[in-house]
Amino acid sequence: MKYRAGESEAMNVADEQGRGRKHVHPYLTGNFAPIQQVQPLTPCTYTGRIPRELAGGQYVRNGGNPVTNEVLGRDAHWFDGDGMLSGVSFHKSGGKGTDIQPEFVNQYILTDVYLSSKTSKYLTTPILPSIATLVNPLSSLVRITLCVFRTLLLVLLSHLPGSQQAIKKISVANTAIMYHDGRALATCESGPPMRIALPGLETVGWFNGKRAEGELTNEAGPGFGGDGILGFMKEWTTAHPRVDPITTELISFHSTFAPPYIHYSIIPASQDRLSNAPLLEPVRLLTAPVAGISSAKMMHDFGVSRLHTIIMDLPLSLDPLNLAKNRPVVSYDPTARSRFGVFPRYQPDNVRWFETNACCIFHTANSWESVESSFEGGNQADTLNMLTCRLTSASLVFSAGDIAAPIPSAEIPIENQETDQCRLYYYQFPLDTHTNSIRHQWALSAVPFEFPALRESRSMTAAKYIYGCSVSDSSFGAALGRAVKIDSLVKMNVEELISRGLRNPPTQIKGCVDMRNITEILASEEQDDPIKIFKMPSGWYAQESRFVPRESGTSEDDGWLLSYVFDESQLGSDGECRPNAKSELWIIDAKNMTDIVAKVKLPQRVPYGLHGSWFSEDEIKNQRPVDSFRSLPSAKIIRTQPIRDSYGWKFWMGLRKSIEQFLR
Repeated sequence: MKYRAGESEAMNVADEQGRGRKHVHPYLTGNFAPIQQVQPLTPCTYTGRIPRELAGGQYVRNGGNPVTNEVLGRDAHWFDGDGMLSGVSFHKSGGKGTDIQPEFVNQYILTDVYLSSKTSKYLTTPILPSIATLVNPLSSLVRITLCVFRTLLLVLLSHLPGSQQAIKKISVANTAIMYHDGRALATCESGPPMRIALPGLETVGWFNGKRAEGELTNEAGPGFGGDGILGFMKEWTTAHPRVDPITTELISFHSTFAPPYIHYSIIPASQDRLSNAPLLEPVRLLTAPVAGISSAKMMHDFGVSRLHTIIMDLPLSLDPLNLAKNRPVVSYDPTARSRFGVFPRYQPDNVRWFETNACCIFHTANSWESVESSFEGGNQADTLNMLTCRLTSASLVFSAGDIAAPIPSAEIPIENQETDQCRLYYYQFPLDTHTNSIRHQWALSAVPFEFPALRESRSMTAAKYIYGCSVSDSSFGAALGRAVKIDSLVKMNVEELISRGLRNPPTQIKGCVDMRNITEILASEEQDDPIKIFKMPSGWYAQESRFVPRESGTSEDDGWLLSYVFDESQLGSDGECRPNAKSELWIIDAKNMTDIVAKVKLPQRVPYGLHGSWFSEDEIKNQRPVDSFRSLPSAKIIRTQPIRDSYGWKFWMGLRKSIEQFLR
């Protein structure tokens, strides 16, 4: 990376709290600011009509909410923070259970890190280093080493006498939540999933791919992880595992710092397996190596179709060895290549690699096979398709940490240069040839597009509609000092847009099927417009939405979108939320993208967060039995009274206090 002479030294002098930041961190203020109040299931008022399909179900959204937040000038990033779940349960009420009473609940996820933070008297900053520290090109080797050393000391201290909670896993479980085989699982790629109980959002325990802590089960056998000093890294599970709606398998990957860097798992369902699942014997894979990746990467998501898996080896590294090369731990190289590794679902050792220009992809929307040729005995898929939210740079990674994106150290060839954008992209990989070249790669629309969602029963097939979030006055790589705020929910008829693109292919990589912007689409009066947008009222902002189908719907898009929304007129003149600020949950007609069917008034605000899920009444009823929940450790006598009164104990506790105050 390039810097002006003396810039690095000057920034290092400005160090400790926020590197001389002249403004409030955009992801620690307004409705991004954490909220410390948690509530049990609390009845809410609402206006409109709540669809009966929601009765007995629950919408839950995950997001980072730092419990130690006293030092506001510290390094911080949108992806940091302790996991907090915010949910609305649609409780059946009335004598016959025909009435619906929405109830709000929010709870911290009781990870090892959270529990240790809460029981540490002197901690004022998070235990884990901020992603902002790791991604900042001005973070010196000394600073990063000190941050990591502080974390290691706090982890070690948590295992010594005087601690109430040992840190055995470093995940904060703050990214997403999903359901598989009788378990709701909160996810984050720095550890295994954490099981959550619905609808109260109590924390059950870590899930190792076989069983979760705190469960009533006789299941035994190996889980995620491995032998050796680095075996614990294989527990690190993607925040976006996929569940096949037909086989009910859980497919996931594990990204580590050591070769072969990526491992792959398939967890068959034992109690939710469907009778029409095509597999006679469920296949179980645990942390199988995926060959062909040469370094550690920030790999957040992947593609899964009915028959194939797609691993994305993009030039966004997450590698401690970068420090030895005078590069940040998190580093993006726009002059390198993006690689897509395609392999049959059950054969991670049989990878074909497809290359293209550099890009960043944090979320895939859907992947599916096309059956276009036949062979004796049936049809054969000869094309693999994938829809992704493709960023042309890593600007979001930096702006989410209030950091200026660095200037590339090498010149990007003119033919590879692109404007900063995030669009819904279509990729087509041929399976019927031995040539590993991408057949089609272009955007479906010029509208900024992230946080994709679809009707879950249509995932891994050629779904017609994809929903997502957009911003009308910027891109998802927001400018320094600004935060990304979602003011539009978008519905795309991807079947039609892909068909148009195949009939008249845009320029590969840089091309786009529909070049209209949000204003032009909103002004359209075309009845069958392939893009429809729900624009938030002025000053209101949404979060990622989830689709819930209508029970007797006649089309794929017949249903509702659920999204938390916030009216920023509740901010004070200083840009901070007033103490009585509140959010709402809106239920929007997903077919016409205009009608708000109901508005649930929440008892408090829900900070802008990350990913959520809809849990049906049947899923909640069919959760696996739980023996115990995690809880905050109560104040307890750690040693017998004679030991507590001994000189050695008093000396150690005094030394421990000094260490905690030094590391605060």
